[in-house]
Amino acid sequence: MDKIRIEHDSLGELALPCDALWGIQTQRAIDNFPVSGWRMPRALLRALGLIKGACADANAGLGALPKAKAKAIHKAALRVAMGEFDDAFPVDVFQTGSGTSSNMNANEVIAHVAAQALGRPVHPNDDVNCAQSSNDVIPSCIQIAAVLEVGERLLPALKHLRRTIERRARELATVAKTGRTHLMDAMPLRFDQELGAWATQLAEVDARLGDVSKRLRVLPIGGTAIGTGINAPKRFGAAVCVALKSQTSIGFTPHRDRFYGIATQDAALELSGVLRTAAIALTKIANDLRWMNSGPLAGLGEIELPALQPGSSIMPGKVNPVIPESVAMVAAQVIGFDATIAFAAASGNFQLNVMLPVIAWNLLTSIELLTNAATLLADKAIAGFTIRQTRIDDALARNPILVTALNPLIGYERAATIAKRAYREGRPVLDIAVEETGWPRTRLQKLLDPRTLTRGGSTAGTAGG
Repeated sequence: MDKIRIEHDSLGELALPCDALWGIQTQRAIDNFPVSGWRMPRALLRALGLIKGACADANAGLGALPKAKAKAIHKAALRVAMGEFDDAFPVDVFQTGSGTSSNMNANEVIAHVAAQALGRPVHPNDDVNCAQSSNDVIPSCIQIAAVLEVGERLLPALKHLRRTIERRARELATVAKTGRTHLMDAMPLRFDQELGAWATQLAEVDARLGDVSKRLRVLPIGGTAIGTGINAPKRFGAAVCVALKSQTSIGFTPHRDRFYGIATQDAALELSGVLRTAAIALTKIANDLRWMNSGPLAGLGEIELPALQPGSSIMPGKVNPVIPESVAMVAAQVIGFDATIAFAAASGNFQLNVMLPVIAWNLLTSIELLTNAATLLADKAIAGFTIRQTRIDDALARNPILVTALNPLIGYERAATIAKRAYREGRPVLDIAVEETGWPRTRLQKLLDPRTLTRGGSTAGTAGG
């Protein structure tokens, strides 16, 4: 009995571990939701700490809390934000749909820590949760966490990947290769043009993330239970946003329609769609790398990715494109998370969405996975791949599609005849063109020079944000 303590709430009494920083409502959630063992993400706990500290500041400034008590709450909340008490947040992701259990978990831990520092009781509801509801706190936390994680982690990782691609593009700017459409030989292009398309795709993702971040910075805090702001001072939401800016240097603002901000998860859903777009961009790059690396004898064999580990438990000497495969699996998972978020975002019933915890978990986990995958792709695949020049040149010389360059001079049908004969005889298109047209080889060499044929189009980093 000396290892437990007894607390009571409106439902009655309950035994808790005597050294637990959490209180009775957290313990009820622990007992009620033994579902997955997945805890709320660190990024959300950080946001909970930040917003509780900001709410304490706002309450002190508006006269809703004594300054000494608010200061103690603020300090305890920032310790939560910094991760000092993560072990005291055991509530499962699959809990009450409003996230009330996680909000009360934060309230109880902060109250406990603040009371120890202050030397007198701090109430989790009346003091830490003053002028708040789970219904405006948790949606605001999702958005705060997303803004911070995108800005501090995902955008830098995507920028690093893009810069790595652009650097390799510049290094390979003079190398022409066979282009492919429908996975079939097409007109030639240079490596910087092919890699440049990847870089532009990532730049467009960057721009989309910047755009959605504007809407994520608009918070429903101050709406309390359903949007009316019951039990909160009129200027509370604005005061919280001012305090958040002092902590994060990010200009959060209160939503002009707090009913909308609490009842929906449109901003989180929009971000999830952009994360899905980022996942698909990474899939495109990963699959292109796998095809270019395929072989080395029976595939395209245009490049060699860094050899990171043996590729087979039975076939000696086999090396697989493990990083692109890992990245593609991350992308598949993020797309699955997006489907979950879409379903959850559709679960707004009247004045409240009731799948907030699963939205938070899937959204923030997607950001983490994409951050790590982008870094891996840059450092362990793109930075170190080498080209197989002989293989590239040989395929280019035998590419009958080069004859497209002669269309304006000899017409489509004569050019098709040359291409089909080159295919059939397995000979360079230049040789067949000399025989079919009777033109000097030097003239045809100039007309069919792959590098001359790649002069159009853009290069890496010329579009997007």
